[in-house]
Amino acid sequence: MDFSKETIIALGGFLIIALSANHISKFFAKIKFPLITGLLLAGIFAGPFCFQLIPKTNTENLNFLNEISLAFIAFAAGSELYLKEIRGQFKSILWNTLGQLVITFSLGVLGVFLVSDYIPFMSNMGFKAKMAVAILMATIFVARSPSSAIAVINELRAKGPFTQTAIGVTVVTDVLVIIVFAVCFALANTFLSGEPLSLVSLGFLAVELIVSFGLGRIIGVFIKWFFTFKMNKYLKVSCLIALGYSVYLFANWLGHFTEQPHILGHKFYVEPLLICILASYYVTNYSTSRPEFIELLHETGPVVYVVFFTLTGASLAIDVLIDVFGVAIIFFFVRLLGMVVSGYVGGTIAGDPWRFRHINWMPYVTQAGVGLGLATLIKHTFPDFGVQFETIIVGVIVLNQVIGPPLFKYALHRVEETHEKHDAPVFDGHNDAIIFGFEPMSLALARQLKNNGWGVKIAAMKKEDEIESVEDIEIAFMDSISLDCLNKLDPQAADTIVLMLSDRENFKWCELIYEEIGTKEVVVRASGDRYYAKKFKELDALVVDPSSAMVNLMDHFVRSPNATSILLGMESDQDAIDVEIRDSTIQGLALRDLRLPSDILILSISRNDQMMITHGYTRLRVGDIVTILGSQESIDKVELMFGPT
Repeated sequence: MDFSKETIIALGGFLIIALSANHISKFFAKIKFPLITGLLLAGIFAGPFCFQLIPKTNTENLNFLNEISLAFIAFAAGSELYLKEIRGQFKSILWNTLGQLVITFSLGVLGVFLVSDYIPFMSNMGFKAKMAVAILMATIFVARSPSSAIAVINELRAKGPFTQTAIGVTVVTDVLVIIVFAVCFALANTFLSGEPLSLVSLGFLAVELIVSFGLGRIIGVFIKWFFTFKMNKYLKVSCLIALGYSVYLFANWLGHFTEQPHILGHKFYVEPLLICILASYYVTNYSTSRPEFIELLHETGPVVYVVFFTLTGASLAIDVLIDVFGVAIIFFFVRLLGMVVSGYVGGTIAGDPWRFRHINWMPYVTQAGVGLGLATLIKHTFPDFGVQFETIIVGVIVLNQVIGPPLFKYALHRVEETHEKHDAPVFDGHNDAIIFGFEPMSLALARQLKNNGWGVKIAAMKKEDEIESVEDIEIAFMDSISLDCLNKLDPQAADTIVLMLSDRENFKWCELIYEEIGTKEVVVRASGDRYYAKKFKELDALVVDPSSAMVNLMDHFVRSPNATSILLGMESDQDAIDVEIRDSTIQGLALRDLRLPSDILILSISRNDQMMITHGYTRLRVGDIVTILGSQESIDKVELMFGPT
């Protein structure tokens, strides 16, 4: 790579466009489209075929960004293959993976070969050349998208045998497809060069694969050693990216060096993607640095994907895409047929339940980074037909990205392995709370809430004869953590649930409330364990750590005693509460247009769980949570004003 003045200018301009593409992609996410679609479209519009913000020469100068991104994508794919997580469904994963690999690949080769006469760049090719293109394209048909699958699983909080098999097959397939691609790439080179397929060429291929495996292990050992040092995480990420790019530079240098007549006279090709994916696999499974390694990949991934997919969109030949989009649709259905057949065959051999077999193919439709990366590699390796090849693959991948995630969601709902948050109960006009845990602190909290007009129950995980008698607070006795016990408390009427048990018990109740009740506010008193704190936040709970809460409280008293005493209700004539906008007639009104009591102060507005900075022109919406400060008499008036008509 030559960092000329033109390259530096092209890089600066592209980075500005990539920032814009990132914002555009977030708009697509809001309308339930994949981020990749927004990034590709942003790149297309900025590219040479639309607004020419990125000229064609610039995309060629920026090819090094593709290589950096591909190395990172390979690291990310390898990190998803964690053997301990897939061993429980090993048999199902094995046979479903083999089914997807063999059947989808075979039908892909057959389909591409049969349609070759209708593809402009293949129509005049000979048998060997057509077969070369067919095996390369069929290999990419096998590729999946672990990141997209994981995103769907996390969104639905899915877990179960079907989910475990789906993510296992997706990850293992993406690793194996790199190995298959290395073999097919070498065969395609032989077919297209016109050389006969001999034992010597097969021997070279075997040696190239062995060397690639060996280099992957060496790079993995190096990363494992490197991650033992304590340093700034951004420096570690920079070094990791530089290491991945150096693999590409070494592979290119080795190829040019060995093809010289006085060396080997044959281009010795090691596969950079295979090396990086194996290195990442080694670090993930045989290193204590796995959590840090994966965290850095997850944090850096969105930035790399913005660069890669935006540049891919800018490099796309729109005129070619228009000509071959019909072919892309045909290949989409060819790939779909291969997955349907392989899903049923693999599931049958593995002995999966019948309800799994006929939807086994649905999790594997989505494609993204690896498939697109392989297409980009082919474009640069085979310039005669690479652009048309990549364009067809992009068309197929976009279709898969749009249709794949909804199919996967449907499958997870069908097998009943989703654990989404239940719809929140409708407010009944009266504030009610349930407190889990019987102790002096929970009793004090219950009495204070009752004094403020709340209906309160305490759920005790004890027997009736184990606690002292309490007359002023309703006590319910729980003998287990179950939905039946929870329903005894009439939880749909509760606006807030407070959990004051052990972390383990709190988490079980919190998960049950999240999935079965959907209570809007769940407050958890945690012990400070980081593992459980993260779990509670994933369930949208408000976590209170008593040890840090006391320090923060004292800090606020020192810095702002008057405000803190008001917020804590220590001032008899002042209070601060949250009020929800429920009156539809207030929709769209600005704060300055409301006739509020003179002593009422609007502290904040929360909308869609986002805190807003308010001013006189802030317009209210139904569902907004408004935090107000004032006298109790004035607060009562505002509650009446904001409440239902």
